[in-house]
Amino acid sequence: MTSETPDPVMRPIPAVGTACFRGDDVLLIRRGTKPLAGDWSIPGGKLEFGESLADGALRELHEETGVMARMVGLVDVVDAIFTSRRTGDTARHYILFDYAAVWEAGEPMAGDDAAHAEWISPDRLATLGLWDETRRIIEAARALVGNGSIIA
Repeated sequence: MTSETPDPVMRPIPAVGTACFRGDDVLLIRRGTKPLAGDWSIPGGKLEFGESLADGALRELHEETGVMARMVGLVDVVDAIFTSRRTGDTARHYILFDYAAVWEAGEPMAGDDAAHAEWISPDRLATLGLWDETRRIIEAARALVGNGSIIA
């Protein structure tokens, strides 16, 4: 590898996610690709060059689920650091910019790298084995949506 093309694995990767609500239900996907294939999460993915964070979050939401939403606001920024099971070394590092949004149109349909997309009730969340940070983001997003905060 030359000095002009740095190894992308050796840098944090900016990514976006959206906790989208329709009533009390939150839209979740089951990941279809690594990392975390098969795990439930909020829809999201890598930010594209020249794209704003909020636009990227809504784009990823639509690409992975077919759903259109109204942005409410930024919930939090989270480090997602994955280590190699074999060596214990850091293998990937994502910086996740997680947003809250409210459903406007569309029915969930898995697309892009999602294997499944579904509205999940608050009671069912506890049964899914979500990453603690995902659960925290969903609850913080629910509070933000409940407060009626809206970005321009």
